[in-house]
Amino acid sequence: MFIKTKSIVLKTAKYLGITFAVFLGLLFLTPIIFEDQIKNQIKKTANEKLSAELNYKDVSVSFFHHFPSLTLTLTGLHLNGSAPYKNEKFITAKEVSFGIDVASLVFSKTVKIDQIYLSNAFINVKVNANGEANYNIYKSSTPSKKSKDSTETALKLERIEILNSKVRYDDQSTKVLLDIAGFDYLGKGDLNKEIFDLNSKAKIEKLNIVYENEPYLINKKINADLITKVNINSLSFFFQQNNLKINDLLVDFIGKFDILKEGYNMDFVLKSSNSDLHDVFTAFPPKYITWLSKADLKGNTNLQLTLKGKYITSQKLAPDLNLDLKIENGFVNYNQSAFPVSNFNMEFKTKLPALNPELAIIDARNLSLNIHQDYLKSNFYIKGINSPEIKGNFKAKIDLQKLNKALGIPDLELKGSLTGDIKVDGKFDQKKHIFPITKGFVNLNNGYLKTKYYPNPITNITVNSRIDNQKGTFQDLKVSLKPTHFIFEGKPVFVTADLSNFDDLNYDIKAKGELDINKIYKVFSQKGLDLDGFVKADLVLKGKQSDAEKGNYSKLYNKGTLELRNIGITSENLPKKFIIKEGIFKINQDKMSFNSFLAEYGQSDFKMNGYLQNVFNYATSAKGVLRGAFTITAKYINVDEFMSNISSNTSETQTTTESTAANAEKGQTGVIVIPSNLNLQFRANAQKVNFDQLALNNATGSLKINQGKLSMQNTGFNLIGCNVAMNANYQAATAQKATFDYTIKASDFDIKRAYNEIAVFRKMVSAAEKAQGIVSLDYQLKGRLNSKMEPVYPSLVGGGILSVKDVKVRGLKMFNAVSKQTSSEAMKNPDISKVEIKTTVKNNIMTLESFKFKFAGFRPRIEGTTSLDGKLNLKMRLGLPPLGILGIPLTITGTQNNPKIKVGRKTENLEETKDNE
Repeated sequence: MFIKTKSIVLKTAKYLGITFAVFLGLLFLTPIIFEDQIKNQIKKTANEKLSAELNYKDVSVSFFHHFPSLTLTLTGLHLNGSAPYKNEKFITAKEVSFGIDVASLVFSKTVKIDQIYLSNAFINVKVNANGEANYNIYKSSTPSKKSKDSTETALKLERIEILNSKVRYDDQSTKVLLDIAGFDYLGKGDLNKEIFDLNSKAKIEKLNIVYENEPYLINKKINADLITKVNINSLSFFFQQNNLKINDLLVDFIGKFDILKEGYNMDFVLKSSNSDLHDVFTAFPPKYITWLSKADLKGNTNLQLTLKGKYITSQKLAPDLNLDLKIENGFVNYNQSAFPVSNFNMEFKTKLPALNPELAIIDARNLSLNIHQDYLKSNFYIKGINSPEIKGNFKAKIDLQKLNKALGIPDLELKGSLTGDIKVDGKFDQKKHIFPITKGFVNLNNGYLKTKYYPNPITNITVNSRIDNQKGTFQDLKVSLKPTHFIFEGKPVFVTADLSNFDDLNYDIKAKGELDINKIYKVFSQKGLDLDGFVKADLVLKGKQSDAEKGNYSKLYNKGTLELRNIGITSENLPKKFIIKEGIFKINQDKMSFNSFLAEYGQSDFKMNGYLQNVFNYATSAKGVLRGAFTITAKYINVDEFMSNISSNTSETQTTTESTAANAEKGQTGVIVIPSNLNLQFRANAQKVNFDQLALNNATGSLKINQGKLSMQNTGFNLIGCNVAMNANYQAATAQKATFDYTIKASDFDIKRAYNEIAVFRKMVSAAEKAQGIVSLDYQLKGRLNSKMEPVYPSLVGGGILSVKDVKVRGLKMFNAVSKQTSSEAMKNPDISKVEIKTTVKNNIMTLESFKFKFAGFRPRIEGTTSLDGKLNLKMRLGLPPLGILGIPLTITGTQNNPKIKVGRKTENLEETKDNE
């Protein structure tokens, strides 16, 4: 019996061993037997299904790479994107493996791929400003009847696994940037079906989200368990069950996402219910996490974010964004403060239709907190931006030092007793002079402010302010500051003010003190912005705005001095900072006078004496006109530096960097824009002026600025050694175009030097390239300038006389062609003297009146037209020696670079180019 049992065991072991050996043999042999078939099928599938270029370094087939699956592994894979990114990599991976359905190797005509494994990959998704993406690499097939045998399908995915990979999603159309590192993903589902459920598990070590260059999430950990219904036909994704964890914050996420031809259709709902306030803060940027490590946070939080609608850039469509946040029974205690924040409550709702800030609605209800016996209560409602509807109230009695310590506000030390009670209800519309009904006060006593940016604090801050408006108009508005003072660097500053009737401002202001703007600015330091200067004031200003406007100066009481040093002034119309190096202003009624006022702007320097009038009205009213008269002297003025930096909008497909570079290459700068509320007169004397590549010396003249128009009268300067007299007018129509007119007289200037040194002369008188000699000019011209401050040729209208004193023409193609046509060598290089050439300009055509000259016995007569872009339509009669009684009629057509000469009188008129504007 024992022997028989032993025999059975040995036979069983033998068969098992043989079976195991055969199995191992099959594991090794199957990949070898079917390797070529698998590789060929992979190449065929890639060519049939992918429209992008696929490259890899090596390929292998094995059961042991992802046991027990038979996998084909590609190493060093590079997959390019779809148009317009065909030459850029979409996916790079150290290793990509495709799971093979073993049964399909034996029983099917094609190899079936049912799994994909991706490790150490970089998935780089790009979408340009027009919504064109690089991920459209899968070829769409034409509709056809389905085969009865579903096994004929070569791609039947049931599992996708991604390990330790990076993902970058850069969408220029939506201005969204996602950076994902340490990405692990497992997805299961029958991806071969047109509609299927995709079960996913995802883990992200670091998630960064940036919108319009503003970071929203930085280095966040994500864990997600997702069920997504996918419709391949319509490219729709329905997120049925999606549990996310952002650091410690649990979030429910449901919604729908459709990929459209030119954009997206979205319907997302992100919700976190009954979360702890501490967990919410873990989802904030890293700088708050550092604060959180020392803070004790409690409270119940509910959060809901929705995004619904189409995002199509070309049609200017954007989804609606809504955010609801509610905090109840909040508690905040930073670093074990003796007076924590308690009873912290807030209900905050924001609506942003079509992602348009102009339509924004902000509804903040029941914002309240307590610190011991102190309190702060507030609620407000704002609808719109430009002319907002505002309703709210604010009440507070709080010790700022206790609040500062309880919240642990970094790099800021606050002290003082703040009390306030303000109610606001109504609409603010500056154009219609509407102001919300407002009543209340805000007071601060024993205030103290110190930041990390400057070692010394602002102390003894006292602010007693009241605002009152019962009728909802500018006329009924009253603001009072009595008193306001503080001490900084041992120097006190005092201000009191009573302001009423903002339609006809009634003011009573007293200010005295010294202020180092450079030092006080450092207290509130802002990255990317600098401010410098010193102000010393001792002023009394009292009166009505209407009295200043009407010149009733006896009813005003404006007196005092204002000393400025190294003050920087910026304006949206000026690309550089205007710096007042020093100046003492004496204020008497409506006039501000000053002597030896020194200023600089870029490379330009100014010394001015004179006065300004209506200063207070100009500063406080949009309609106030600043009047004044000055005498200015300067060593150097660079007018080009005053041009505004305006770039036109384009609809090109470049990224932001590319668009910026393209605009810079085009040289789009903008014309000089003169504010319309200035009425200033200048008597100027500048040793050197640079303007549009022109070097003007010893410039003198009278300049007037009024209602956005600049006028120069009796202006003289030296240009290329020639004395020039000019009158001119200039006015900007927009930031991109301007109109001008001028008259100019220039006596005896060197035509060769003018061609070499004056760019506009080269463009308009290109024929002067080979000329030498002395000419004079008396001309009038008007027209339009483009954004580069260059003349728009079709807009030019004018005329005048060019007097030729003694000019030698050498190598001019027109005279060379005449010489060849008439077989006269002397016509190649004529010498012209004592000739007046009268011309008129209109519609891009310069008309030459008939003029004649003589040389070497010949007596030519020329008339006709030329276009400002170089086309010719001239008639010439070449009078023959000795008296020119007999002559040869010639026509000159073509261009200045390629003139065509014919004997005869028949010509064709040049086509005029009319100015569309």
